[in-house]
Amino acid sequence: MVKVNIIFYSMYGHVYKMAEAVAAGAREVEGAEVGIYQVPETLPEEVLGKMGAIETKKLFAHIPVLTRDMNEEVLAGADALIFGTPTRYGNMTAQMRAVLDGLGGLWNRDAFVGKVGSVFTSSGTQHGGQESTILTFHVTLLHLGMVIVGLPYAEKRQTRMDEITGGSPYGASTIAAGDGSRQPSENELEMARYQGKHVTQIAKKIAGR
Repeated sequence: MVKVNIIFYSMYGHVYKMAEAVAAGAREVEGAEVGIYQVPETLPEEVLGKMGAIETKKLFAHIPVLTRDMNEEVLAGADALIFGTPTRYGNMTAQMRAVLDGLGGLWNRDAFVGKVGSVFTSSGTQHGGQESTILTFHVTLLHLGMVIVGLPYAEKRQTRMDEITGGSPYGASTIAAGDGSRQPSENELEMARYQGKHVTQIAKKIAGR
């Protein structure tokens, strides 16, 4: 059995939908045990209300929230971790950063060395920092000692020119539009499924299972 956990932050549901697609792809691998977790929200409800996120967050309210006391089992206990975050000025969200910044104890024990890490993202515009968000995320994964896996060009959907779409060799992505009205396209979801399966297959090989 290979254990894969998807850890995401989502405000309007776009990254959540991508996370479900990643999980679906991971489950295609025989022997895969796949979990999905959302990171804790740090914004007060009043602010979320002003941002119009109260209702959208209900879409994935059933997904367990990753608390600090779960890090040992959910993060250090997995063979692969696939992270999903929207872009914030070309970087991961503060909510995701807070989780990673709390891993010092596990980092000190080399708890992540040799595990597979991968990232997917979302932005409001076509060039809203998708690549820089994933690449800067990779820096943290390297510090943790993880083996980084992206979205290889074997996944031909990222080369499409007949429609607007996310996706790069660094990881799957979606474009939400400035007002969040655009939902992940089938092409973007298929790339997320591919990434989930690809990461799980590699983790299974590394684990020798």
